[in-house]
Amino acid sequence: MRATVGRVLVLAGIGLVLAGLVWAGKLPLFRLPGDLRITRGGWVIHLPLATCGLLSAVVSLALYLLR
Repeated sequence: MRATVGRVLVLAGIGLVLAGLVWAGKLPLFRLPGDLRITRGGWVIHLPLATCGLLSAVVSLALYLLR
């Protein structure tokens, strides 16, 4: 039980640090090479394909470690 709580706290801390880095603009999330940005006239469409793939892999790894 205590080991699980410890893992959750460590992963939550890592998640908060990563979220802070993304928020501050230090990590290039939403600007990865596989992300698409389409600009037509006054419209801008942003499709973060590579970012979604990366975040999916990170969340999958975190859930695997918790299991």
